[in-house]
Amino acid sequence: MSRYTGPSWKISRRLGISLSGTGKELARRPYAPGQHGPTSRGARSEYGLQLNEKQKLRHMYGMNERQFRTLFVQASKVKEGTHGVNFMILLEQRLDNVVYRLGLATTRRQARQLVNHGHITVDGKRVDIPSYRVQPGQLVSVREKSKNVPVIKAAVESTIGRLPFVTFDDEKLEGSFSRLPERDELPQEIDELLVVEYYKKLI
Repeated sequence: MSRYTGPSWKISRRLGISLSGTGKELARRPYAPGQHGPTSRGARSEYGLQLNEKQKLRHMYGMNERQFRTLFVQASKVKEGTHGVNFMILLEQRLDNVVYRLGLATTRRQARQLVNHGHITVDGKRVDIPSYRVQPGQLVSVREKSKNVPVIKAAVESTIGRLPFVTFDDEKLEGSFSRLPERDELPQEIDELLVVEYYKKLI
């Protein structure tokens, strides 16, 4: 299954979550898309709830199903912690997500483009693989030739605050994934237990 590249607002309304992080998608129409408007669809089944939660998390990080499931299996091999939280931590370690968390991009989709186009380095070496796993302490920077890219400058200027597990230098346009995040620093709108239950029925 390929990565979804269509309208993100439609997916946000269908899943009931703001994928952009701004909340604009749900402000005017806080219901699923469709020609009949905000109709009642009845209560979801247990499977439907699990599937919806999995889709919320997958679309939030902008991954295709194969990548997402592979990372879920990798999380099951981490010895410490719970499967669901370890899975979310691995998602946070993706380079495109770290670029987003540092404030070098306004969305994860934009961050992925910056990585794909070679604007980002890790410990001084250019990395153009969005799924690259950033380790605590590694330095993520904007290439010297890319420091005047308008979208990067605009993103940094519009960033108000950053999560505690990343550090950033606005002048050098570089930062680090200083430590692994705690559960309360991860997306609160996600119930990772439902995602674990969904995949355990399939694997």
